[in-house]
Amino acid sequence: MISLEQAFLQVVEAGSFKKAAEHLNIEASSLSRKISALESRLKVKLLYRSTTKTQPTEFGQTYYNGLRRIVDEQMALEEEIISGVSTIKGKLRIGSTVDLSDQFIVPVIQSMQKQAPELSIELILGSDIDDLAKKNLDIAIRIGPLTDSSLIAKPLGNIPRVLVASPEYLETRETPKTPEDLIDHNFVLYFPAQIKTDIDFLDGTNIPYSKLTSNITVNSLRSIHTIVKGGAGIHCGPSWLYCDDLKAGKLVQILSSHPVTGFSVSAVYASRSFLPKKTSEFIAQISKQIENSRKAILELTF
Repeated sequence: MISLEQAFLQVVEAGSFKKAAEHLNIEASSLSRKISALESRLKVKLLYRSTTKTQPTEFGQTYYNGLRRIVDEQMALEEEIISGVSTIKGKLRIGSTVDLSDQFIVPVIQSMQKQAPELSIELILGSDIDDLAKKNLDIAIRIGPLTDSSLIAKPLGNIPRVLVASPEYLETRETPKTPEDLIDHNFVLYFPAQIKTDIDFLDGTNIPYSKLTSNITVNSLRSIHTIVKGGAGIHCGPSWLYCDDLKAGKLVQILSSHPVTGFSVSAVYASRSFLPKKTSEFIAQISKQIENSRKAILELTF
């Protein structure tokens, strides 16, 4: 029998009574009665109902967030007890940007599902992955510092970066010889992460973002790659994205004697005592993937 709490979670996550009822294999009217009974018990309105969409009220969202955490804790604990430490199964929901996914996450997913056929994975891509509870994510992969202190951040490693430009761009502008020369150049920036981020060098040199000039910002590394090759300016981006073009001479590394610092990458998840095996294994494998990529990049010479 479906509890009132299970019914509420399903309606919020499905976005409508009809979809939730289909998933639970019950009548929509029965589901509606359960929600009404829950609202009556709590003495508060939990959902805004319409013919096309159902959304939680402010109290409903708070109740959903807390209830989702409790249910996830229970599932994690039961998985720990029933499955033991060697079984990876269930559903794992991962949030990431498209750029990180292609290079690091998809290979890990493929590897894990070969090892654990009972594991189901849902990969949600996009820049709007800050609210894990709202997106119902088990884990998200982020670049840079953690801003939400209610979450746990596990460092995964560092992605080397490189300053690059096209030969065509450098034909019209003098090639920078020192970090300070960058101030006289145009930058292609990754939005939103780079528009207010300094360029830091491993030797401690720092070029403040306020001194950088840019006439184009893009929220896709792949698109930036194309724009930089087209001669729009300099970009400070992940080495793995540019290594083939650097080796082929299609792009030029800027200030190779002054390497820049890399991206820090973290796995972010809700604080809880019992981390499911599927999640801990994903963290271990993605960390290894990033470290292997870092070592491979450092062995290259352009």
